[in-house]
Amino acid sequence: MITDATRARFDREVAKYPPEQAQSAVMACLSIVQQEQGFVSTDAEREIAEYLGMPAMAVHEVTTFYNMYNQRPVGKFKLNVCTNLPCQLRDGQKALHYLEGKLGVHMGETTADGLFTLQQSECLGACADAPVMLVNDRHMCSFMSNEKLDQLVAGLKASEGRA
Repeated sequence: MITDATRARFDREVAKYPPEQAQSAVMACLSIVQQEQGFVSTDAEREIAEYLGMPAMAVHEVTTFYNMYNQRPVGKFKLNVCTNLPCQLRDGQKALHYLEGKLGVHMGETTADGLFTLQQSECLGACADAPVMLVNDRHMCSFMSNEKLDQLVAGLKASEGRA
């Protein structure tokens, strides 16, 4: 499952740490696998654990702790809506429900066309901009009213020629 090229990338990350702290590269190794495969399977977790000399459960704990690691295939656009208390108080849950209706999926599901996966996030650290969401773990969107959500979805569809 893990290719020689992937192992070479792991080697570069592990080299950044003292030999006795190789396990510190676990997040970098998980990111590499996700970049290459789109998600982190339990098989990949086991291979990373073996490579780093740590228990597979310890790698799994990191994978499941952070929203940025996909544990199964996701759509082209992963939409993480913050539903932590400050965002809840400023309509974060309403934004999530609006997207569920708009996309025709429930939280945690992917649209039939494979374009969108809808998830909730615990905290994105932008409470003053609530409701907020993160697109593909990279692009923060603030003050997400229904109109802004409509524009976001339309823009993402248009970028794929599916408008």
